[in-house]
Amino acid sequence: MRYSLTAAALAAMLLAAGAAQAQPAAGYSGPSTAAQPAPAGQHGSYGGPSSVPLVTVKQLLETGKDEQHARLQGRIVSHDGGDKYTFADDSGRITVEIDDDRFPPGQTIGAEQRVELVGEFDKGLRKREFEVDRITLVN
Repeated sequence: MRYSLTAAALAAMLLAAGAAQAQPAAGYSGPSTAAQPAPAGQHGSYGGPSSVPLVTVKQLLETGKDEQHARLQGRIVSHDGGDKYTFADDSGRITVEIDDDRFPPGQTIGAEQRVELVGEFDKGLRKREFEVDRITLVN
């Protein structure tokens, strides 16, 4: 009897783990190279004006300073695994880090949807990426 209860509990845990891995990436529905996307968050965000400067990817990569706050407008073109995505505008591409709770609640963003990202440039010796604080859909 004890063996069958343990086996049933183990089977239930494996089924739950498999179902969690089958979930699509939080708030993003475009191309993905990720094996295990994360579940969606349900948080809101500020939607008013911003004094953070709007820059292009090219400007940020060429002249951006570490921990510089910036806004980017373009598209999230792929999910690259975990919280890493590729963002592109007309000037270039950059890796962006987006936590699940940064996606707009109840909305899915596809690879063709224009967005505005507000966040901070992370410039190290070997990597340059943009850490996203807020995503806004752009018409």
